[in-house]
Order: sequence, then structure tokens, then C-alpha cells
Amino acid sequence: MCLKLPVVAPFGLKFVPGSVDGVGMAPDDPIQLELMLNRFRRLVAEMIRGSLQRNAFEPWEIELLLDFQACQMDSRSRAKTLRAYQKAVEHQLETGPGPPMKLSEFLQLRSTRRPKTL
Repeated sequence: MCLKLPVVAPFGLKFVPGSVDGVGMAPDDPIQLELMLNRFRRLVAEMIRGSLQRNAFEPWEIELLLDFQACQMDSRSRAKTLRAYQKAVEHQLETGPGPPMKLSEFLQLRSTRRPKTL
């Protein structure tokens, strides 16, 4: 018998690999994509507020939280950046499969699409 030890994630959360949420659902299933989009919107809203209100997360949500924690963002523009990120991910999930792109990927895409002018 394998013992699954919790992995400590950001904000003091514990994640046990092998979550049973979504077992048997295809990643491109419209219902699964809608659920993923709703969970993503909730996660971004919590990140904008600066506090997480729940203790159960999907594996992809943990990845997004770890990526968010690793990104260095100015606190003054954090909410604006996260809203732009949310809009980009909503478009991504409406046109293709999930999981949502990471914040670091979004920031990289945004910096390459909009070169800074002098």
C-alpha cells in the first residue's frame, strides 16, 4: 500500500497527489472546461483579494498558485494584471482545451507582443 504524503503549497495549503476530482472526464469535455473556467475565475478573484477562501484545489490550480507566487509583480498593478490574465485565459478556454496557461506564460506573451516604446 502506497502512502500519499501531502505536498506543502503556497499559502500553507496541503495538496495530496492523485485527486479523484475529474476522474474519467476528457480534458476537452465541454462540461469539464466549464467547471475549469469557473474554478479559474474563483481562484483569480481570491488572488486579487489576497486571501484564499477554500482548502481544496485541483492540481492545475496548485500549479497556477506556485507560478503566481514565483512571479514578481508590482503590488499596485497586480489587480489590473490579474484581470487581463483572467480575460486571456477565458479566451483560451473558450477556444481550446485546458488547463489554463500560467501567469508567467501570459506575462511572457504580453511582453513579446507589446514591445516597449522609448
